[in-house]
Amino acid sequence: MKKSLLALAALGTFAGAAQAQSSVTLYGVVDANIEYVNKVGAVPVAANGFNPGPSNRVFRLNSGGLSGSRWGLRGTEDLGGGLKAIFVLESGFNLDTGTSQQSGRLFGRQSYVGLQSDSFGQLTFGRQYTSMFDALANFSPTGYVTQYEPVVLQQGPNYRADNTIKYVGKFGPVSAGAHWSFGNGTALPATVGVATAIGGGGEVPGQFRRDTAYGAGLAYAAGPFGASISYDQWNPTIGTSNGTVKKAAAAASYSFGPAKIMGGYRWGQNKNAADVLIQRDDFYWIGANYQVTPAIGLTLEYNYDNLKNLYGNKNVDNPWQIAFVANYAFSKRTDVYLTTAYAKHAGLTMDSLATGFATSLSLANSYVLANGQTSMFGAAVGIRHKF
Repeated sequence: MKKSLLALAALGTFAGAAQAQSSVTLYGVVDANIEYVNKVGAVPVAANGFNPGPSNRVFRLNSGGLSGSRWGLRGTEDLGGGLKAIFVLESGFNLDTGTSQQSGRLFGRQSYVGLQSDSFGQLTFGRQYTSMFDALANFSPTGYVTQYEPVVLQQGPNYRADNTIKYVGKFGPVSAGAHWSFGNGTALPATVGVATAIGGGGEVPGQFRRDTAYGAGLAYAAGPFGASISYDQWNPTIGTSNGTVKKAAAAASYSFGPAKIMGGYRWGQNKNAADVLIQRDDFYWIGANYQVTPAIGLTLEYNYDNLKNLYGNKNVDNPWQIAFVANYAFSKRTDVYLTTAYAKHAGLTMDSLATGFATSLSLANSYVLANGQTSMFGAAVGIRHKF
């Protein structure tokens, strides 16, 4: 009898804990498409002698076209007085193979815990998006679609950051954010033109600056008009020291009827461990969304990068890309889509030495131009379901 009472007491305690976590939500996206790309080579790394090889066409089944495939858990607990405890655990995966993305991390898209105040904003700790990523999210015509969006060229491969403290607050029409990472966690292997690997885990004893990152952003939205400004800096490992990757951006948007136009500018400057300039560029984008009917949406986006200096070369052909997206929604949860893009002087997503080929390495699907090629075209049709 005594054991039974103890068991019931234990079950009651567990039930109370479960009730306290009743706000936990399971969510996700599954997205797959069939893609065609021409003039594709291999990522030039040590294993292939830094040689992208001959031009090839490719037909492939991909995970992620409009959205990266993911599943996650999101939870809140009301602590009273307008204060809540919050957490997010979000895992990215390849739907076509069942493997994890983000270098095999279990919760590679986001993993954080923190506190949220109705009056003062939100403070969180863990792996999170940078402040620049948040500040520009509503000013990307394609909405950071996985396929063909040059987010790495725009913001750098460090737009997700490990070991991060982040603040977000909303004050009327203004949203503010700032973050600090003790060790960003982004790492790129040596590629053609780059003698050493870049980035790492950080948090190295005696080298506080190594792999740290920080930034801030402000966004304004009222009526049909929106605008934002942001700054981001990453101090990646280079050899046994660190370099600097700096970016600053401004963007604006305007909505009228079923249409929204938006665009922006991003300044960039990268230096090596000896404080020598290795990249300087000005990135521009402009585009529009048009909701033809409640079910049919169209997007057009143009991107251009003025490469002033790339590893000492001041006469680089400036890459540009034009992309088009059309989607048809069967419901709020399921839609089908077409994505297509043409890039010049870079691969699709504007992947090249200027990005460290980070997009191709991350997706494990090459968008690297083959030897002797200067342009690339790609198109895909797919289906997306949200849950």
